[in-house]
Amino acid sequence: MTAPDARAKQRIAFVCVQNAGRSQMATAFAERERARRGANDQIDVITGGTDPASRVHEVVVEAMRERDIDLSDRTSREVTPEELQSVDLVLTMGCSASDVCPATWNGETRDWALTDPHGQSLETVRGIRDEIERNVTALFEELLD
Repeated sequence: MTAPDARAKQRIAFVCVQNAGRSQMATAFAERERARRGANDQIDVITGGTDPASRVHEVVVEAMRERDIDLSDRTSREVTPEELQSVDLVLTMGCSASDVCPATWNGETRDWALTDPHGQSLETVRGIRDEIERNVTALFEELLD
């Protein structure tokens, strides 16, 4: 993906089925990375699920707390094809997002093929978290450099 024009705002979306683990972690890291790089005027971040859970998984909240990111007030939400029509890049987390038809997406789609943290141990979720953090950092290097 080419670097955005300095005047054009990129919209990225982190999409998963439940929006209760991987996509929530990716969104939180993206928001932090965007702030660190002073890119609030260059990148919009959205997240959602095709079949949202009732809340973010507790083990995910705990793992992210270790990175000084509080997800305890976040809620899972549904993402719609209409919402994704204006997105430049859709990142799926390794779960099927087939309920949201990619034909309606105007931008690029990538799948990060991450293990689902639901029901996993904290140690396993830490590994997933760290992989997501690396992926987000690399994504921002690509988008902003």
